[in-house]
Amino acid sequence: MKLTPTLFSSLFLITASFTQAQETTKTTKTEERNPDKFKQMYDLFATPNMYRTASGAPGPEYYQQQADYKIDVELDDKNQKLYGTETITYTNNAKESLDYLWVQLDQNEKARNSNSPLVESNKLDTAFSGQSFSRKYLEEDFDGGFKIEYVKDSQGKAMQYTVNQTMMRIELPNVLKFGEKISFSIKWWYNINNYTIDGGRSGYEHFEKDGNNLYVIAQFYPRMAVYNDVEGWQNMQFWGSGEFALPFGNFEVNITVPADHILEATGTLLNRSEVFTVEQVKRYQLAEQSFDKPVIVVTQAEAEAREKGFSTAKKTWKFKAENVRDFGISTSRKFIYDAMAVKTGTTTAMAISLYPKEGNPLWEEYSTRIVAHTLKSYSSYTFDYPYPKAISINARDQGMEYPMICWNFGRPDENGKYTDQTKYGMLGVICHEIGHNYFPMIVNSDERQWTWMDEGLNSFLEYLAEISFDPNFPTRTGPAKNIVPYMSGDQKGLEPIMTNSESIRQFGNNAYGKPATALNILRETIMGHELFDYAFKTYANRWKFKHPTPEDFFRTMEDASAVDLDWFWRGWFYTTDYNDIGIKEVKKYFVSNEPSKEVADFMTKRRRRDSKQGAMVYMVSEGSEDYKPEMNKPFKIVDYKVLDEFVNQNFSAEEKAKLKEPKFFYQVTFNKPGGLVMPIIVELTFEDGTTENHYFPAQIWRMNDQEVNRTFATQKAITKIQIDPKLETADIDTSNNSWPKTIEKSKFD
Repeated sequence: MKLTPTLFSSLFLITASFTQAQETTKTTKTEERNPDKFKQMYDLFATPNMYRTASGAPGPEYYQQQADYKIDVELDDKNQKLYGTETITYTNNAKESLDYLWVQLDQNEKARNSNSPLVESNKLDTAFSGQSFSRKYLEEDFDGGFKIEYVKDSQGKAMQYTVNQTMMRIELPNVLKFGEKISFSIKWWYNINNYTIDGGRSGYEHFEKDGNNLYVIAQFYPRMAVYNDVEGWQNMQFWGSGEFALPFGNFEVNITVPADHILEATGTLLNRSEVFTVEQVKRYQLAEQSFDKPVIVVTQAEAEAREKGFSTAKKTWKFKAENVRDFGISTSRKFIYDAMAVKTGTTTAMAISLYPKEGNPLWEEYSTRIVAHTLKSYSSYTFDYPYPKAISINARDQGMEYPMICWNFGRPDENGKYTDQTKYGMLGVICHEIGHNYFPMIVNSDERQWTWMDEGLNSFLEYLAEISFDPNFPTRTGPAKNIVPYMSGDQKGLEPIMTNSESIRQFGNNAYGKPATALNILRETIMGHELFDYAFKTYANRWKFKHPTPEDFFRTMEDASAVDLDWFWRGWFYTTDYNDIGIKEVKKYFVSNEPSKEVADFMTKRRRRDSKQGAMVYMVSEGSEDYKPEMNKPFKIVDYKVLDEFVNQNFSAEEKAKLKEPKFFYQVTFNKPGGLVMPIIVELTFEDGTTENHYFPAQIWRMNDQEVNRTFATQKAITKIQIDPKLETADIDTSNNSWPKTIEKSKFD
C-alpha cells in the first residue's frame, strides 16, 4: 500500500430481561434495526461450490492461472526513462476456454489522457506558491504512461490489441483451451515520474546537492490480470487507490543500469560476482552467516565515492524469482547496503536494507533489525517465510510493497538527529511493508476490490510485531480504543469495511484501523489466543500462494475454531454500526420471609402458591414499597427459617460446609444505545477494594437487542460496577459505563 507519513499517522449471562427499552439516546446508520443480529450470513455470502467450499478452504475444482515472465529492462538515468521488452507465457488452468487476454498497464494512470484526475472533486484554491500555480495552470502535465511499441506472438507476428486506459485486451488467434499455453512479447518504454512532485507508488527521488537519483521502480512492465472462478477477468481500471490483483508466476529479469549503481530487486541475484566488488562479495558471505546483527556490505564511504561520478558504462543485474505475483526494483549510486540472516522455523532468508547516507544513523541502526524481527513475528502466526530475502529501501515519503522488496520513509535531519516520532514512524512503516510479503504477496487477495484483506490483516499482524519488538511501541492500529474516534464520527462520512477500494473516503481508518481492531478484539476478547491463532494460521496456510475472497477468510475463521462469528462479521464488516453499552439501572435486593405485594399478586395469578409449593423465601428490592430499613443487612441462611430447614434436611455437615452463602444481591440492567452486538465485560469493585471480573458473550443480546439483565450474588458489598474497564470493545461512550456515576460509600457499612 502507498503508505505515506500522513496516511500512516492516521492509522492509526443467567437471566435476561424481555422488556423493550422505551427509548435509546443514540441512533445508528442502520435505522431499520435488524431484530436478529445473529442470523447466519447466507444472505451476504457467495454460495459455496466446488471451487470454494463452505468451510472456507479451496475446493476440489479450485484452479488458478499462471503467468511467467522473461523481462529485459534498461534504465536511462540521464533522461529518467525505462525501456523494456518481455515475453509472457500464460497458462490457462481454467476448464473454460479464453477468447482474449487482459493485461494491466498501471503506468497509464500517469498518462496525460488518464481519467484518474477527472473522477476527483476539487475546488479552486485561494492561495498558491509560485511553483504550485505554475505546475497547476502553466506547465504541461507530466507525460507518463506506457508507450507500447509492439505486441507479437511467439512467431514474431503482430497481435491485435486494444488499450482501454489502464487495461489492454489482446486478441487471440484461436481460443486458449484448458491446459494450453500461449507466449507473446511486448516492447515498451515510459518516462519515469519524480514521485516527490508527480506522486505515485514508484518513480524516482532527486537529490539536489549531489545531482543523483534514487529509483524505486514498480508497475514497470505490462502485467497479466487475474482470471478466476469468482469474476472471470479482474479487469477493473486502476484509478489510483485500489491496488493490484495479479497471478503467480516465475520471473527471469535482466536489469541494465549505470555501472556505478547498487541495485536490489525481487528474486535471487544470479551474477553477484559481476556486479559487486570482490570485497563486497566477501562481506555478503559474512552477512549470510550473521544471525545476530547486520553486516555492512556496501559502506557509506563507498556510496559517497560513487555519488561524485556519473558513469557512462553499464552493468546488467540478473535475477530469477519463483512463484511470485510481481516484481520490484530499486537502484541508485547513493546506496549503502547491509544484510543479516534470519531463521523462521525451517527456512532461512536474508534481511537486507539499502539507504542513502541521508538515512543514517537511523537506518544502519534499525532497518535490517526490524526486517528480521518482522519475518520472525509474522511467521509465528502464519507460515515459515518461503522467499530467499526481504529488502527494505529508504525512499522519501514512500511506503509501498512488492514481493521481497519495499520502499519506506523515515530519515533524520541534516545533522543526523531524529525524534522518537521519526524513529517509530520508520520502524512502523518498515514492519508494515515487510509484512505485506505475507498479505497479499503470498496470501494473494484482490487489492483492487478489497483493500482491507491485505491492509487490515497486515495492520493487525504489524501491531503484534511492534509490541513484541518494543512493549512501549506507540502503535496506531490494533488497540480497540484507537478506533473509537472514527467509529463515533459522523455516519455520513463512513462506509462499511466491505466497500470497494475506490469508494472509501477515510482510507486509513476504514481499510487499516477498523479491520485490524476487529481482529484484535476477536483475538483478545471474543475467541482467545488459542482459538484465534489456530484459525488464523489455518487461513494463512490454506490460502498461501492462492487467491482468497472475504468469504474464504470469514468461513475459515469459524470452521477452524467452532466459534459462530456471523454476528461479528455482519456488524463490524458490513455496517457502520458502533458499540455503546451502558448501565441503565442497578437494584439491590434483600431476602425476605414475606413476599412483596408485586410478587404475591404475580404468584396468585400463576397459581403457584399452593399446598404443594410450601413456604418460600422472597426477594425484595431496595426502594420498593415493601422494603424496610431493617432488611439492609448481609444475608445469613439461619435468619430465614425456610432456608435453614431446607439446608439442615438436605445436606450433611460436610456438604453444608461447602455451600456458598452470598451476602448481597444485585440486579444490573444493561442497555445498548449502539447498533453493534458485543460481549459485556463487567468489573465489580467491592468495599475492601478488591475486584472481580465477569464476561458475558455477545449472544446475551440475542433475545433483546436493546436491554438485558444480570444478577450478581456476592460475598462483599459492591461499591462500583464498570463496563469494559480495559477498553477492549471500542465502546464509543464510556460516560454510561459505570455505576454509580460518582462513587458513593456502601450503604451496607
